[in-house]
Amino acid sequence: MSILDVTVVNVAINDLAKEFNTSLATIQWVATGYTLALATVIPITGWASARFGTKRLYMASIGLFVIGSTLAGLAWSAESLILFRVLQGLGGGMIMPAAMTIMTQAAGPQRVGQVMSIVGVPMLLGPILGPIIGGYLVDDVSWRWIFFINLPIGIVALLLAGRVLKRDEPKPAERLDLIGLLLLSPGLASLIYGVAKGAEERDFLQTQPLIFTVVGAVLVIGFVFRALSAQNPLIDLRLLRRRSVAAASGTMVLFITAFMGAMLLLPLYYQTVRGEGAMTAGLLFAPQGLGAMVTMPIGGKLTDRIGPGRVVLFGLVVVVLSVAGFATVLGADTSYWVLGSVLFVMGLGMGMTMMPTMAAAIQTLVHDEVPRASTMLNIIQQVSASIGTAGMSVLLANRLTSELGGGGGGEIGSTQKPPPEVMAKIAGPMADAFQHTYLYALGLIALAFIPALLLPRRRPDTTAATKADAPMPMH
Repeated sequence: MSILDVTVVNVAINDLAKEFNTSLATIQWVATGYTLALATVIPITGWASARFGTKRLYMASIGLFVIGSTLAGLAWSAESLILFRVLQGLGGGMIMPAAMTIMTQAAGPQRVGQVMSIVGVPMLLGPILGPIIGGYLVDDVSWRWIFFINLPIGIVALLLAGRVLKRDEPKPAERLDLIGLLLLSPGLASLIYGVAKGAEERDFLQTQPLIFTVVGAVLVIGFVFRALSAQNPLIDLRLLRRRSVAAASGTMVLFITAFMGAMLLLPLYYQTVRGEGAMTAGLLFAPQGLGAMVTMPIGGKLTDRIGPGRVVLFGLVVVVLSVAGFATVLGADTSYWVLGSVLFVMGLGMGMTMMPTMAAAIQTLVHDEVPRASTMLNIIQQVSASIGTAGMSVLLANRLTSELGGGGGGEIGSTQKPPPEVMAKIAGPMADAFQHTYLYALGLIALAFIPALLLPRRRPDTTAATKADAPMPMH
């Protein structure tokens, strides 16, 4: 639910702007407000897991998400919808870290690879199914059902969590690192807002996005110094002193920045160059999810058997080859079968890369360190994805301007479709712009090989598993 809602709303933005008679600049906050709420609340998840127990946190976050979803479906104005989306994001931001903590603690380090392959399914399918489900509901039902659909799913999830998950046992109270929270949460929100605003304006050096980006970066850097010196930091950055955690974090930053940025390109290509609708573009993007579903279980088992290092390196090779394919074959009339085949190969590589990388960070940790590590990895994911999509959209927009000479009707997001005779002239240069932008993603993914070479290349230590499988009070 929480990941699907990031993408399912995107296809409804134009309809919501018409429904509430407001501008696209205003209604865009329906998406941006949700993302900012996610980034703001994720940092407290590790502390809340330790203080209240992961079962309580998991159920509370689902409850808050469902309440926010229901209220969003009942929204009567753009302002009320944005407010309820923020409420929804405050719940949604804690669902995935809490769920990941529950599963990894219950499984133990020796089975983390298989757990990560399960966690990765919604992470990969969300961006693919979102446009399809959102397009169907908006076109054939009502935009309100992109929110109401979460109500029955959330109720079932709450009932199952209450019945299946073991009771939390009381733990000694741990003081919240309030200074760290006041540095990190506003810092992440300001940083992501600045990057998003810079992407929207196509200029990161404009006064407003620059101020928010710089302030956010300063606050985050301040948090880093705080976390390295505090006794009980909000996020334990000292975990990065372990080679496996540091290598996994570095690999993840580079890979997710590049990959999430690249995922933005092809749906836009289908819609702007090939003239497809949102739902069709989502369906054409499905081969990537199918490829990932093939290799995720295999990647999880291999990670537990031979260690994540070899699995991730193989996955990166496959992803690099597929991105190189898009940087080579993408044209104004490239066969959908060719593009679908390259997407399928990309999915195969993705299934062997992202979740084994997360497993590499968690396998070496003992039981009580898992919640903090899960929180840190989710923050890295959220920030890297935001920077990747914003940065790639700016690079694409600048290249389109260069190819089209500043005109020609090729604006991304334009509500006016160019006439067929104009489209015939600009389709080729537009496709060249997309093809060229893939080269940036290719370079970033290639850089990910450097930290990936430091990932563990053997199965997890059974002595660590013994520590992690010692009495687990919450599971």
